[in-house]
Amino acid sequence: MTVPARGAGEGQEAVEILATARALVDPELCAAVDSLPGAMRRVARYHLGWEHADGTPAPGNGGKAIRPALVLTAARALGGERETAVRAAAAVELTHNFTLLHDDVMDRDTTRRHRPTAWTVFGDAAAILTGDALQSLAQRVLAADPHPGAAEAAVRLARCVEELCEGQFMDCSLEGRAPDQVTLDECLAVAEAKTGALLGCACAIGALYAGAGREAADALDGFGRQAGLAFQLIDDVIGIWGDPGCTGKPAGADLTARKKSLPVVAALTSGTRAAGELAELYGGPPGEDEPARTADAVERAGGRDWALAHAADRMSGALGQLAGAVPDPESAGGLLALAEFVTRRTH
Repeated sequence: MTVPARGAGEGQEAVEILATARALVDPELCAAVDSLPGAMRRVARYHLGWEHADGTPAPGNGGKAIRPALVLTAARALGGERETAVRAAAAVELTHNFTLLHDDVMDRDTTRRHRPTAWTVFGDAAAILTGDALQSLAQRVLAADPHPGAAEAAVRLARCVEELCEGQFMDCSLEGRAPDQVTLDECLAVAEAKTGALLGCACAIGALYAGAGREAADALDGFGRQAGLAFQLIDDVIGIWGDPGCTGKPAGADLTARKKSLPVVAALTSGTRAAGELAELYGGPPGEDEPARTADAVERAGGRDWALAHAADRMSGALGQLAGAVPDPESAGGLLALAEFVTRRTH
């Protein structure tokens, strides 16, 4: 596949794809969530941005809808109709939000999408149980879908959840180890399991709903995984150097939490003088001005440059996988626009 030149219009194309996905999927998502028992329904509606903590309506900020957009766009790229894959897209989005609820509890994150996380409002147990319910609900949505691709999609999504859990398990184990005992390969494996797996699964499910064979579904899974790794690398960069006004999180929050993100581990393993400074900073409690000093050490040790270069390499790999599944550039354009959008964002 020859990749056409992309410019400002590519970003607008992705914005339009995401808006269309949100418009198509939100009614299905809302109907599914409203079928939950009352207590968990309330927590889920708060987490998705549809309600305030007191149950009154909120303007809604359920995220960018990247994963459901990938389902619908992959289906269309392979000759299917987006409308037939709406339930599958909703199931993927439910699964994604199950992971967010659990991750926030385990990571003790207090802010998501510019407001307090669900566990800080309703408690740990409520957030965990609501996450469990969303995972179950995702499978129920697929089980009730008469589309011929639903059964295989359910199997793929269930396997993906197992991989997501493995990734989180690995991530938690890394957090308990000293900075010099963590390797880049381990961190990349965590990123693929926690981020790449669901993006790949979303693309593969879209292929199944288009009636494509397993080979095409596997190729799109590979595309999503590679794009997902690029996504995570950029996300880690934003977690250190992003604008709090855009991210909704305090500046340097990942550094204050001593997260072993990919730029940090790349810096720690660089063998530079700045790597030694960073190891010393990461070995002690954060001070008042420490996040800025730590971010500077990560950058001087090459962590930022490595992450951006590696993200570009992963995007190149993603394009190769996309070409294998969708040789026609015109048909592949939507998926390419989404991949470039999420890896060129600033928040």
